[in-house]
This record gives sequence, structure tokens and C-alpha cells, in this order.
Amino acid sequence: MQRSALILVLAFSTATLALDNGLMRTPPMGWLAWERFRCDTDCESDPQNCISETLFMDMADRLSEDGWRELGYVYINIDDCWSSMARDNQGRLQADPERFPRGIPHLARYVHDRGLKLGIYGDLGTHTCGGYPGTTLDKVQIDAQTFADWGIDMLKLDGCYSNATYQEQGYPMMSKALNATGRPIGYSCSWPAYQGGLPPKVNYTLLGQICNLWRNYGDIQDSWDSVLNIVDWFFNNQDVLQPVAGPGQWNDPDMLIIGDFGLSMDQSRSQMALWAIMAAPLFMSNDLRTISSGARAILQNKAVIGINQDHLGIQGRRLIKEKSGIEVYWRPLSKGASALVFFSRRSDMPYRYMTSLKMLNYTLGVYKVYDVFSEKPLPELKDSTDFVVSVNPSGVVMWYVYPAAEWRKEAGPSRFSEKLRGPKFHRYANEVDAPLVL
Repeated sequence: MQRSALILVLAFSTATLALDNGLMRTPPMGWLAWERFRCDTDCESDPQNCISETLFMDMADRLSEDGWRELGYVYINIDDCWSSMARDNQGRLQADPERFPRGIPHLARYVHDRGLKLGIYGDLGTHTCGGYPGTTLDKVQIDAQTFADWGIDMLKLDGCYSNATYQEQGYPMMSKALNATGRPIGYSCSWPAYQGGLPPKVNYTLLGQICNLWRNYGDIQDSWDSVLNIVDWFFNNQDVLQPVAGPGQWNDPDMLIIGDFGLSMDQSRSQMALWAIMAAPLFMSNDLRTISSGARAILQNKAVIGINQDHLGIQGRRLIKEKSGIEVYWRPLSKGASALVFFSRRSDMPYRYMTSLKMLNYTLGVYKVYDVFSEKPLPELKDSTDFVVSVNPSGVVMWYVYPAAEWRKEAGPSRFSEKLRGPKFHRYANEVDAPLVL
């Protein structure tokens, strides 16, 4: 199928009914506590890393002072284990008084004063996964109003200690209750992850009407095997999952673990690139106080963020799965642009992969190419010109591809390039027939 036709098919196949709260028209970005800090409540022995107001205030400071906020990382999200073990006398959830002595409203004000948003965690069941008070059906409205009164901007609603019938009632009920508060609160549903993630048990049309994003699959762990497991599930099921994503309603493959302990730099670039192709929410779970410069550079790469945040909101697809261990992924973007990822599953040495844009079903023409992670423009490419990319083991090469004819119609650099503050794609006269090594 030609690229232009395929883009139209993908655009019109995206679910047209979405949660009517006007939020998260591009995938949300921010920081989430769970993968890195889990349920560490020992503030006496581990005061810097326990789930407490100190941790979230520290991360808010880092987002606001270290350049993250300006790139779109605006959510500070509390996960499980924040609450007291009992509700208050009026039946409301309350924060643990020792770890959050000034309460969640104070933390929300602190976060908001720094131009950020605060997310919180709940569970549609008798208990959270960590054993704290859950939200039973009779508590849905009071919990929604409590979160709104506190100044919460996003709710992740988990599904431990419940069942399919309970979830079928409770997740839509919470959506209505959040909207009824009058406060804009983004809504993350874990519902599909508890029902296997696929139809017929999961009704993605309904999900798009009640949730802004949803967890489809199991929790990510701090390992390359976990990342590969998630990637395989999402792209093996891309025919089901790709059409249901779009502005205001996103598939969520879980957190970015870049900057933790389990990924090399090449693997970190791979996770970032593939999450961008998936139009996935970008929630880091790491320690921003001690993150390495290499991990920071990957997470703050403006080009890959720009691809992730493309306003068309079309989720990408895997195009090719070679016997050599090389895979090619593609995502259509605004103004006729696209993103290409060449990904290696090899573990031996860099692999030189030869192809052409024509072989990847690009239409006739000449294209500008920008290498996302080397952060430099490459020679113009004719659709028919063979080229070679060298892909590191468990690594990626990621390109932003733009039709040269469209480029020349515009006065000056494209909007995408301006967002990157340059670089301008330079014109090259290299039109030889031999393969280009890029």
C-alpha cells in the first residue's frame, strides 16, 4: 500500500469517540514513582527514597529546574502506598500522616507552583495492589471528589482485588464521577491489563469513550527482557491496538526505565525510539537527582519527543521483521513526514542493513532525512536509492523523514526543525546509484 493511502487508512481507523474532557491530546509526559521506588515506606532508614512528600517534591524540583518541564514532562505521579491504612471519619482516603505530614493538597500546591501537574493512584477494588484501601463502587464518587478537592490532575486506577464484573461497572463509573467534579483530571485505566488486553474481553471502543490512556499489558521491570516482552506483545497485536489510539486516548506500554540499572545506552535509545513510534505516554521512572548525562540526553532528545508528541496522534507499526534480527518500524507524522526505526535484536556486533525507501513503500520522490540520535541531517534520499544503516546490537537507528518537495514549499525550516531550534536539513547533491552509507 502506498504511504499516502496508508496514512489515510490509519487516520480514519482511529476511534472517533473519545473521552470528552479535552485532555491529553498528545501522549502525556512526566515522572512516575513505581518502577524505581516501588512501595518503599521505610522513611526512617531510607528517607531519600521512601514514598513520601519529600520524594515527590524533590522530583518536582528536578522537573522544573533541569529542563524537563519545557520539553513536556509535566506530570509528577504518585503510585501505590501513599495512603493511610484507614479512611478518615467521613469515609475519605487520606495520606499517610508520617510520610505526607502536610497532606496531598500541600503537595499539589507545591507541584502546581512549579508549573507541573500532580497525578495520584487508586485501585478499583477492596484494596490496592500494595494492600492499602481501595475504591469500592460505593466509594467511587467520594474518591473522585476528594481527588478534585485536593487539586489532582491525573488518576491512575488499578484493578487489584476486583473482578471482571466489578471492573465493568467501576471504570465507567469513575470516568463519570471525575467529569462530574468539574476539575479536568486525566484518567488512566488499568482495566484492559486485567482482562488480557485483547478483544473480545476488552472493548476498546468503550475504553476510548471513558479513559485517556490505559494499561494493556503487564508491569515493566528494570530489564531488557521486560522491554522486549512488552514490545513483542504490542507489535504482535498491532492490528488490534494501533487503530484504537489517537488524541485523548492512548495505549500505554508502561514506564520508561531509562536511567535505572537494567538497560545499556543502546537499549535505552531503543526503548525511547519504540515508545515514540507507539505514540506511548512517556512517564519516566528513575531518580532524576542522580541520573547520568547519557540517560538524560536520551530522555531530553527533542527530535524523539517531537515525534512522540506529533499532533496527528497516529500510532506506528512494525513493517518488517528480518531473519537477520533487524526490524523496521514506521509512524506517519504531520505534514507528510514520518519516523523510521531500524532496530536490532542481535547480540553480536553492529549489523549493516541495506534497503531503500521504495522497499519500505515510500512514494516516488526525494526525501530529507534527520538522524534523531546522532542529531544531524543526512544526505537527501531518492526513494529508489539503496542505503545502508549500521545498527548496534540491541540498538536502533531512528530517522525523521520529510518529503523534499514539501520542504521547499515552506518558507524556511519546517515547524519540526524550529521546535528543535535547527538543525536545518542541508541540501546535498549526492544522487549516485551506489548504496549510501548513513
